[in-house]
Amino acid sequence: MTHSRLLGSASIAAIALSAAPAMAGDVTGVVIDSTDTVALQSAVVRIPELNRQVTTERDGSFRIADLPAGSWTVEVRYVGVPTETQVIEVPEEGVVTANFLLGEEEDNILVYGQRANQANALSREYASDTVVDVLTRDAIGQFPDQNVAESLRRLPGVNVLNDQGEGRFVAVRGLDPNLNATSVNGVRVPAPEGDIRAVALDVISSDIIESIEVRKSLTPDMDADTIGASIEINTVSAFDRRGNFVTVSGEGSYNEYSEELNPKGSINFAYRLTDDFGVSGGLSYYNRFFETDNVEMDGWEDDDGLVYAEDLEYRDYDVERERISASLGFDLRASDSTTLSARGLWSRFDDQEYRRRLIFDFGDAFVTGSGTSAVFADFDPSEPDEEYAITVERDIKDRFERQEIYSFSFGGQTETGPWNIEYMASYARSSEAEDDSVDPAVFARDFEADGLAATIDYSDERVPTYAISGVDDFFDASTYELDEIELTDLSDSRDAEYAAKLDIGRDFISGAGVFTVQTGFKGRWREKSFNGDIQFFETDDLTLADVLGEQTYRLVDIQPVASYTGASDFFFANRADFELQEIDSAFDSAAEDYTIEEDIYAGYLLGRWESDSLTVIGGVRAEYTQTDIIGNFTLLVEEGGSLPDGTIADDDTVIVTPQTTPANYGFWLPSLNIRYEPVDDLVLRAAGYRSLVRPGFAQLAPRFITERNDEDEVEGEFGNSNLEPYEAWNFDAGIEYYFGGNGALSAGFFYKDIANYIVTVEYEAEDLDGDDEIGADELLVFNGIAFNEAAIPVNGDSAEVWGIELGFAMQWDMLPAPFDGLLTQANYTYTDATATISDGSLDLFGQGFGNGISTIPLPASSEHTLNGVIGYEKGPISLRLAGTYRDDYLDELGGDPEEYRFVDSHFQLDASARLTVMEGVQLFVEAINLTDAEYFAYNTVGGRQNNYQYEIYGRTFKGGVRVTF
Repeated sequence: MTHSRLLGSASIAAIALSAAPAMAGDVTGVVIDSTDTVALQSAVVRIPELNRQVTTERDGSFRIADLPAGSWTVEVRYVGVPTETQVIEVPEEGVVTANFLLGEEEDNILVYGQRANQANALSREYASDTVVDVLTRDAIGQFPDQNVAESLRRLPGVNVLNDQGEGRFVAVRGLDPNLNATSVNGVRVPAPEGDIRAVALDVISSDIIESIEVRKSLTPDMDADTIGASIEINTVSAFDRRGNFVTVSGEGSYNEYSEELNPKGSINFAYRLTDDFGVSGGLSYYNRFFETDNVEMDGWEDDDGLVYAEDLEYRDYDVERERISASLGFDLRASDSTTLSARGLWSRFDDQEYRRRLIFDFGDAFVTGSGTSAVFADFDPSEPDEEYAITVERDIKDRFERQEIYSFSFGGQTETGPWNIEYMASYARSSEAEDDSVDPAVFARDFEADGLAATIDYSDERVPTYAISGVDDFFDASTYELDEIELTDLSDSRDAEYAAKLDIGRDFISGAGVFTVQTGFKGRWREKSFNGDIQFFETDDLTLADVLGEQTYRLVDIQPVASYTGASDFFFANRADFELQEIDSAFDSAAEDYTIEEDIYAGYLLGRWESDSLTVIGGVRAEYTQTDIIGNFTLLVEEGGSLPDGTIADDDTVIVTPQTTPANYGFWLPSLNIRYEPVDDLVLRAAGYRSLVRPGFAQLAPRFITERNDEDEVEGEFGNSNLEPYEAWNFDAGIEYYFGGNGALSAGFFYKDIANYIVTVEYEAEDLDGDDEIGADELLVFNGIAFNEAAIPVNGDSAEVWGIELGFAMQWDMLPAPFDGLLTQANYTYTDATATISDGSLDLFGQGFGNGISTIPLPASSEHTLNGVIGYEKGPISLRLAGTYRDDYLDELGGDPEEYRFVDSHFQLDASARLTVMEGVQLFVEAINLTDAEYFAYNTVGGRQNNYQYEIYGRTFKGGVRVTF
């Protein structure tokens, strides 16, 4: 059906792009929904007789330049609605306007709700030149998830790594989160945390987001520092909608563990001050109280079939998180050929955590037992002269941490004749800060030949229980004296980046299509630093009985426990009475500090061929990295040990020596992307490209943290400024079929060959001459420092990742009522991700690590992931049930394969229901984690799953109202 209704000449002239007169005519226009509400991005506009096509911009505008004079058919395709056509008469010179209204008149299927989201996302994926998955939201709705990370887990190949029940980091296609890149409105987001490149996406609220694009293949004009995916987050633009709007949302959320009602609210708006100038933005606030019950165990042993852990911790978390996110943008059509924009985002994430622990240290205990029960005692009845001990600690952490992200960009685009110029300058800054956090206050008691016996029952692999016998005052709080207070006086992580880029392209038009030559340059100037000031205090004037609190833990009895702030309040009120432990404080304060300046200069050249059925983008990018790295060689020499000058230390001594190391390198990065549509709605894709990821900051920093005991044995942790970046050759192939209605079926294959994969290796000097001692000539030496044992990050051999991605989406409007309101979405990803590590390649010291080769699964890689949504939307009712599943994955390597840390499989159901009670007013309820999904990390010592970490969070329920003006 072709609409005869016009949009109004004044409005059309305001938003349709036009160009300077050329040797032939141009056609411009806009594509919007039939209700004149939203601009439709990524609609495909074709002139089939001339093999020409373009896709619409965010404001729905399009421009097809340099058309020969004559009568031509203009065709617009958008997923979910019938194709629209118009016949236009192109003059010898000048501009003709063709505007399109899609969908049935007075229909809002492209404006509101699940159907609009699905049509918008599928249209962007269909029109994209690269392999991409898209999440969008409708004009007045929002993602039903708590943050951006949780929204992303709906996409194929995406795993979300949780922190205390809330999505935090994102792993794509089985790769570590550090191998992703994240940007907001085109600005690369630095990482708030002090030691990684990955951005924790729980910092950004999903309420202010317009769309998220996960780009899985690269073109030469894109930053090349990603192997997993480039995650691009976009906020609202003033020209996303045709008119002005304000959306206000208020809700309350209730967690069944904390039993508190928490507030959440947001506002989003877009307003056109003139036809050519608009302002848009959003503000979101969320205050959340929740509780987590946790059990952690370590030091697992298999003693002739008796499997037990030497360390057992019961952890009770009570947390308040406050998230405030805000965005503001300005859009200006400065002339017929130039558009400008300025966008800013600010997000603050406050985390007040109280953690109370009951800790058993059985490392020096006498151990007996059978089956799944072990008995730990501080004595051996048969040998009373033997010394055994059990240490029990009850501590409290009172920690406040704040993360912030800022980003600002100013840029624009100028189209004049066959030339297209894009430019942008930006600044982004992230930070994570703590100050005056008591982390923790430790109350301890040593049991030595007191008759204590602790029986631990491991029959429940996730939650062991304990029973105490032999002493009467184990639960007496007054017997637990303050051991130490660790004060984080300052923990300051900062990461800032300036960037500027310029892209210039020129079109060459022929009868078969358009060939574009494009080049560009970009500079990125980044500085990341961490500065810590850690202080340790002791006093004899405080016991646990002085600061008693009440237990909120559900798994076992961990009483007596400290109150939330009792120890902190006492410390700050009586700080002068505490004794500072100067050596420990100086060592911990200097050990982690570093500063890295990283400058990246890039240039590229690409060619793009586009007809109405074929798009080919090929070219090469060059990136040069210049890095200056500053860290500390921090040495703790115990009393009686040798100082660097050869003298003997009369007391414990800390020596801090600054280290500065440069690291410079360059790469050529070719790429090729092909999109071919042999028949309407069937899209074939192929992509090959080379990319890199630079080493993590903590891995690069020349921080040498070493301790030398009175026997001159040196143990430590080292940074490695000689690390080489990850290098990867990537290949993608896919097929997509888009149904006549709102639906699609897709299948894809991906392969990645990664060189220089970084692993942390535990090195230990060996007795080579057989005299049962490690002589000076047998010590290992790294960067001039001799040591007995150390953990060092090094480049391994290679890693391979391959897999398949399957997707299906359908709006079942062909069914009879009332079933015509059904919608379904599903995707499945299989990933095989392995790393090959040869012992010889890791032998930095020529002491013969051997020639063995081991193959391990890559951390954070789940073999199977599955997401599904069943929705129903008809009239005022919208219902949705969403499920996500991933199977278990390797989390960390250990010294032995049985000690590797695995995370158990996860299945979670979320539900939402919305009711439109009148125009612009919607009530909603949501339920998160209906399945009460748990977190369980384990090892396989003794051939069974043994607890490393177990957590439960409970369900969360929300309800509220959303009003749009």
